[in-house]
Amino acid sequence: MKRHINKVAVIGSGIMGSGIACHFANIGVQVLLLDIVPRELTEKEKAKGLSLEDKVVRNRLVNDSLAAALKSKPSPIYHQKFANRIATGNLEDDVAKVADVDWIIEVVVERLDIKKQVFENLEKYRTPGTLITSNTSGIPIKFMSEGRSDDFQKHFCGTHFFNPARYLKLFEIIPGPKTSMEVLDFLNGYGEQFLGKTSVVAKDTPAFIGNRIGIFSIQSLFHAVKDLGMTVEEVDKLTGPVIGRPKSATFRTVDVVGLDTLVHVANGIHENCKEDERLELFQLPDFINTMVENKWLGSKTGQGFYKKVKDDKGKSEILTLDLDSMDYRAKKSAKFATLELTKTIDKVVDRFSVLTSGKDKAGEFYRKSFGALFAYVSHRIPEISDELYKIDDAMKAGFGWEHGPFQIWDAVGLEKGLEFIKAEGLEAAAWVSEMKEAGVTSFYAVKDGATYFYNIPKKSMAKVPGQDAFIILDNIRKSNEVFKNSGVVIEDLGDGILNIEFQSKMNTIGGDVLAGLNKAVDLAEKDFQGLVVGNQAANFSVGANIGMIFMMAVEQEYDELNMAIKYFQDTMMRMRYSSIPTISAPHGMCLGGGCELSLHADKIVAAAETYIGLVEFGVGVIPGGGGSKEMALRASDTFRKNDVELNVLQEYFLTIGMAKVSTSAYEAYDLGIMQKGKDVVVVNKDRQIATAKAYAKLMAEAGYTQPVKRKDVKVLGKQALGMFLVGTDSMEAGHYISEHDKKIADKLAYVMAGGDLSEASYVTEQYLLDLEREAFLSLCTERKTLERIQHMLKTGKPLRN
Repeated sequence: MKRHINKVAVIGSGIMGSGIACHFANIGVQVLLLDIVPRELTEKEKAKGLSLEDKVVRNRLVNDSLAAALKSKPSPIYHQKFANRIATGNLEDDVAKVADVDWIIEVVVERLDIKKQVFENLEKYRTPGTLITSNTSGIPIKFMSEGRSDDFQKHFCGTHFFNPARYLKLFEIIPGPKTSMEVLDFLNGYGEQFLGKTSVVAKDTPAFIGNRIGIFSIQSLFHAVKDLGMTVEEVDKLTGPVIGRPKSATFRTVDVVGLDTLVHVANGIHENCKEDERLELFQLPDFINTMVENKWLGSKTGQGFYKKVKDDKGKSEILTLDLDSMDYRAKKSAKFATLELTKTIDKVVDRFSVLTSGKDKAGEFYRKSFGALFAYVSHRIPEISDELYKIDDAMKAGFGWEHGPFQIWDAVGLEKGLEFIKAEGLEAAAWVSEMKEAGVTSFYAVKDGATYFYNIPKKSMAKVPGQDAFIILDNIRKSNEVFKNSGVVIEDLGDGILNIEFQSKMNTIGGDVLAGLNKAVDLAEKDFQGLVVGNQAANFSVGANIGMIFMMAVEQEYDELNMAIKYFQDTMMRMRYSSIPTISAPHGMCLGGGCELSLHADKIVAAAETYIGLVEFGVGVIPGGGGSKEMALRASDTFRKNDVELNVLQEYFLTIGMAKVSTSAYEAYDLGIMQKGKDVVVVNKDRQIATAKAYAKLMAEAGYTQPVKRKDVKVLGKQALGMFLVGTDSMEAGHYISEHDKKIADKLAYVMAGGDLSEASYVTEQYLLDLEREAFLSLCTERKTLERIQHMLKTGKPLRN
């Protein structure tokens, strides 16, 4: 049976339900969001003379919940207009509408009796064959479908989204006793291809995979923190980005999620997993019980492990909970010699062996925590999963770990991991010893560009399924390398398409990256058919190497700086005017020079989670790598008969002047950075490089021809320049911008107006590039600009004067 999901019903509009509804709207699906009818009027409703029978009252809960979700930050929706795809209603007046949907998702309170009542009601109206799933985070699936029809049970299972549904990639699918294989296969594929998730089929065990391992890891740290005499800050320092985990690390994450949520899951595991060999770890330490009693649950109650207060001068300060005294105190810095040893190690996976070899408290902490984790995950097979890679996938996608437990074990070495386990007085599962005796020394291997995992029942390596739709650069980098320098690696993706992958810190664009881009175009024009610019790091590129610009400006090496900026501009123009199609594949942060590169590619294939913009104003300059020119060109291309051309140009001017950054790839269309009908969005980032390659190949095979350089860019001259200058004068006079901000804006105005031409004229791109470069260089002579660049280099944040 070929299924299509055109419309879904989400039952329950709380934070999770509204988030799931928004994510389906993100991918173009029509959503029916239903919740219960209120039983009492609010004071506001009484004042308006409303009754419980009025529709606005009956739909109040669902509409208020959705409205709150849409206002929340980070936003659950790619673009506010996508909210039009969500229709709301209630479970009395509108439940019959579920007959018209393709998938019903239940997201009501975590109580089995309530869920069973909801399912009984839904079955009266559900069309046979319709998918019906529960977003439970731990209630056994087998209990929920008891007493339902065979058709219901055949099409029923758990589909556990993680919160927030837009951002966390894990999508656990938990079969019930009678769930058909067709349903499981469909949901597995749909989650990956359409929802952009990492789909993991889990067993129907308490907390499934992600929460079982994730809560164990947190509970293990809760107990270890007192044993090792560590502070909250120290644990968060050791369990954050240094080991490839979110900045919120451990305790800040608990504050954000809510301590009550963690306690609920931990208690559920403790009550329902009596055979778990580490059952005692799921008992709550005394300090957690005290926090729960005091309702110190985290962000939702205003305090948890951290508490935000204001001092006598009204300045905000973050206090930290002292786990011994249970009082809040000023934050303490956390420093460890072992961490200093990893500062020059860019790749997280290469840090683990150094961290676990540390001679200080940090080294001891890592050996203890990893030893406990390695032992625990080994014993969860086959209880929660038959395949070890599913555990790693779940932790990466659900908890934001860069590497899963078995990948970390591989990084420190099988033998070392066993030593850590033994030192904790624990034992690994028997299959690990059998694997070692069979001569297999790692859980993963890469062969012919594909990842293989140790298949425990077969006692041999097996290919991880589902990779065929992906290109994993880590797997092909060495074998398919065509060229490499200190800034880039160029790989052969096959079928005549090259990929250039930035390798600089934060993927900044400096001399080596620019040389690599030119080399990639040379190679592609000579022996290949197309070029993709893409990587699979956390961010596409945070922009040009401002440290290099700063040094040249401080040393007043303006000729060298002029040549460097021209080299940047010329490289961007090569991207635009090469004889092969060029595809940019941005994701994460794509700022400044990264955005300029994307603007000059033939096509952008962006991940949905792309935050792209021209942010140069923040460091006191204008876009100098073709970005200012490009916005003037795009404004010119947007001029229409009877348009007020000045207004069109002003919109593009403000995109740069306000340093606007999209909060998703879809918002980049509004900014004029991505263009409808040309650029595309990919929801699943894992598919991005493969999709970009496919477009490059398609364009080449369609007969791509080298574009002709533009000589027809319409600029408005003095008319536009005068309007912009009046505007910046007014902004400065009203104290909305500083004198230096005005100076930057005036320079940008000069470029985008095409200079002070007496009338509207048609100019070449090179004419605008020369204006842009001259303006950029003049700003680099300003003391205020150098102060801003220096501040950015020190803090990573822009300085406003």
